[in-house]
Amino acid sequence: MYNIYESSLSNKSLTIREKLANLSWSYVLFVFLLASIGVVMLYSAANGSWTPWALNQLLRFGLGFCVMLALALIDIKLVLRYAYIFYFIALVLLIIVEVSGHIGMGAQRWINLGFMKLQPSELMKIALVLALARYFHGVSLQTIESFSGIVTPLLMIAFPAFLVMTQPDLGTALMLVFCGGAIFFVVGVQLWKFAIVGIAGLISMPVAWHFLHEYQQERVLTFLDPERDPLGTGYHIIQSKIALGSGGVFGKGFLNGTQSHLNFLPEKHTDFIFTMLSEEFGMVGALIILFINFLILAYSLSFALRSASYFGKLLAIGLSVNYFLYVFINIAMVLGLIPVVGIPLALISYGGTVILSVMASFGLILCVSINRNINLGKE
Repeated sequence: MYNIYESSLSNKSLTIREKLANLSWSYVLFVFLLASIGVVMLYSAANGSWTPWALNQLLRFGLGFCVMLALALIDIKLVLRYAYIFYFIALVLLIIVEVSGHIGMGAQRWINLGFMKLQPSELMKIALVLALARYFHGVSLQTIESFSGIVTPLLMIAFPAFLVMTQPDLGTALMLVFCGGAIFFVVGVQLWKFAIVGIAGLISMPVAWHFLHEYQQERVLTFLDPERDPLGTGYHIIQSKIALGSGGVFGKGFLNGTQSHLNFLPEKHTDFIFTMLSEEFGMVGALIILFINFLILAYSLSFALRSASYFGKLLAIGLSVNYFLYVFINIAMVLGLIPVVGIPLALISYGGTVILSVMASFGLILCVSINRNINLGKE
């Protein structure tokens, strides 16, 4: 329902009071509930201890919450104006990672800031959506339908995706491609162009296979046959399925998960935290997580549909797709439906840059909602 501050389309910026009146507090509550569940599960992952994960996650969420509210209350005209600049900054950070990034777990993905390790690829997920929304906001449908009109946004996607893939981080690179592809679909790029790209991808798969790192090839082979190496590459997914099945309908109870607390389940605080949650709280707990995520996505898309500006619509849709990919890929991965790619479950898995970037994306989505009647026009 529109509140008393909503009226016809306007170019006038809103006051802080008007912005707070337009803020969706129910959306904020859903985000808070999900993050709270994440802190509780990290407490359990440490066998009933606030250290080393739960307390850090709580502090990062607090910082992220401030970031979310700050971005929600920002003038959307400033978001539009500086979209390309933020993309350029994220791109420069990716190049810095390529030249002198911090190496961890065999990958070069971080910039060591001393107090935290910054992962620029997470920032690029937001920056790419901002840049694509800014680009398509200012062009006509005739330009979009022409070949020359999609070359620039294709390069916007391809360059950072290539840099991320060389880290190597295939999962994040694919998220950038899929998120960009979703925006292409929304703005009206013809389906036959998607078909050409899809066919070209299928044809190039035998060649691309040889460019994958050995561990990436092993992940694909393990996905096809987890039993081929049950104590090696297949160990993660086998233990994940055992934990998921043992949880049953109502779970074994908080702090009582055997697979996780006896350390059979690897990466229980990051990639496989959904598995631990399902073991302790069963199918009911898993469905609660899915339902909260569904509400967040439904609200996000409703904000996009209600936005008067094309930039706002594309920004909210792009960020919603990005968040959906976090949830879908992680849960499908731990269920064995797709290969393990190392994508965390946003707000629940332990992480620094991820939680800040996700909270920032929520802030921008709320910004679109608050400024839904602001007419940005074409630039």
